[in-house]
Amino acid sequence: MVTLDRRRVGRRGEDLAAGWYTRRGYEVVARNWRCREGELDLVCRRGTTVAVCEVKARASDAFGPPQAAVTAAKRRRIRRVAARWLRATGTRCCEVRFDVAAVRGEVVEVLEGAW
Repeated sequence: MVTLDRRRVGRRGEDLAAGWYTRRGYEVVARNWRCREGELDLVCRRGTTVAVCEVKARASDAFGPPQAAVTAAKRRRIRRVAARWLRATGTRCCEVRFDVAAVRGEVVEVLEGAW
């Protein structure tokens, strides 16, 4: 079960990551988009690029760096959910990129094209 404190850390991490994209000229077009297969934390668009971002927020590195939590199985699931989002929204674009936002406290590190 996810505690209220962990939910707050996660929500704050998503807010900070969304701000990172916005400051770089992206439009946040979806947050916490869900379907039967899973959820996308952030979907951002700038021009013909769609960035699908998995946000991992940690209060500390006690359990390792945030990006280490994005396993191969999670990457496969995110690709499937992103394909469904593209179909569901009728989005046509030239490039889909998969990013990971590692958030520690107030520090955001976005790994563009993480896979």
